[in-house]
Parts: sequence; C-alpha cells; structure tokens
Amino acid sequence: MPFFCGQDKCLMDNDGRVRLNSRHVEAFFSASSGEIFIHGLPEGALAVYPSGTYHEIRKRELSDVGKLSESIISRRSLRRFGALTLPGKVTNQGRISIPEEFREYAGLTPGEPVMIIGAEIGVEIWNIHRFEEEMNAINLYWHQKDRAEINDSIGMAANFTAEKGVKNEN
Repeated sequence: MPFFCGQDKCLMDNDGRVRLNSRHVEAFFSASSGEIFIHGLPEGALAVYPSGTYHEIRKRELSDVGKLSESIISRRSLRRFGALTLPGKVTNQGRISIPEEFREYAGLTPGEPVMIIGAEIGVEIWNIHRFEEEMNAINLYWHQKDRAEINDSIGMAANFTAEKGVKNEN
C-alpha cells in the first residue's frame, strides 16, 4: 500500500483544482491508476483516498448491513458518507478538481492557498486556518495526555514509596 506523508502548501487555481506534489501523484497512480474518492471529513476538511482504499473503508463500515434497518445512527452515518463523497481522478499533471459544494464544505476558495496533508492512507485538503486550529487541538490533546501520564506516574511512585515506608527527606 502506498504511503502518503508530509505537508505542502499550494494554491488552489481559479477553477478549483489543486496540484499534488510528485510523491503523492506517484502514490495515487501506484495504488489506483489515479482513480480517487473525495470525501468530506467531519473536521471540515476533504480526504482524498485511492479508490481501493475507499472501497476497503466502505466494506468495513457496511459489514453489518442488518444494523441499518435498526439503527438511526448507522443510517445517518451512511447518509452522511454518501452525500459527502464523490469519485474523481488525479490528472497526469497531478491535479485534482474539487467540486464547488465540496470547496464550500471545506472552506476552500479558488485563488487562495490550501494545505495538502499526507494522512498515510490518502491525503487531506485543508483550509489553512482550519488546519492550524486542528493542529493546535491535536497538540493540546497530546500535551494533556502527557501531563496525565506524568501525574499518574508520580502518583504511582508516591504510593509505592508510602507502601514501602520510605520517608520523604524534603
């Protein structure tokens, strides 16, 4: 499976197209002859998957079709995924055309820069400001997680010391 990594700032042209770097173009052609699916992510960005990856994701999600008749959440997920997904193609020049309704959904404006982010199984196309907010949220999460892990470690060490009867010399 091709690996999509890195980040690039590029200009969306006036026709709503973005040009991928050569590394991503090669990965899409290697994986799916350039056949892609564009999907609107809940975070407000667009995911671009090779067609095989998209079909694998959908296959897993649809593995329990019986749930669809019983679960409003499953039907809503299916509805959302269908409404916010379209097939497409990476051109030989490495461009992807983003339909207007998808540009609006992701806050992308022709003639302005966007971020293309490698997401291992495809790429994501972000409005620059939304991407900065997303990275801040991710960094805050990891900072809080690290702090919690350190605090837990300190608490375990203190409990161990108390159980062994070791006195704190401070």
